[in-house]
Amino acid sequence: MCIGIPMKVVDIGEGLVECEGRGRHERINFALLGEQAVGTWVFAFQGSALRTMTAEEALHANRALDALEAAEAGASDLDHFFADLTDREPELPAHLKGDRS
Repeated sequence: MCIGIPMKVVDIGEGLVECEGRGRHERINFALLGEQAVGTWVFAFQGSALRTMTAEEALHANRALDALEAAEAGASDLDHFFADLTDREPELPAHLKGDRS
C-alpha cells in the first residue's frame, strides 16, 4: 500500500534532505516546499515532501497509522489510538457552519 507518512527533518543535504519517521531514515526531495529547518515535520509520499506539519498533526497521523497496522494485525479495539476524538461530539468545520436556509 502506498501511503504518506510524517517525517522529521534531521539534516540538510545537497539537493535532498535527510528525514526520519516511523522507524525509517530517508533522503527526501523538498522541491515542492523549498528549504526547511532541521526539526520541521513534513508529510512525505514517494520520496517527496508534500507539506509541512505541526508536531501535533504528526502525532495524530502517526497514531492513525498505528491504528491501521493494528487493524491489519487483527485488532478490533482501536479507540485508544484516537483518544483525541473519542468522548466528544463531532464538530463541523467553520466553513460548513452557519445558516443553510
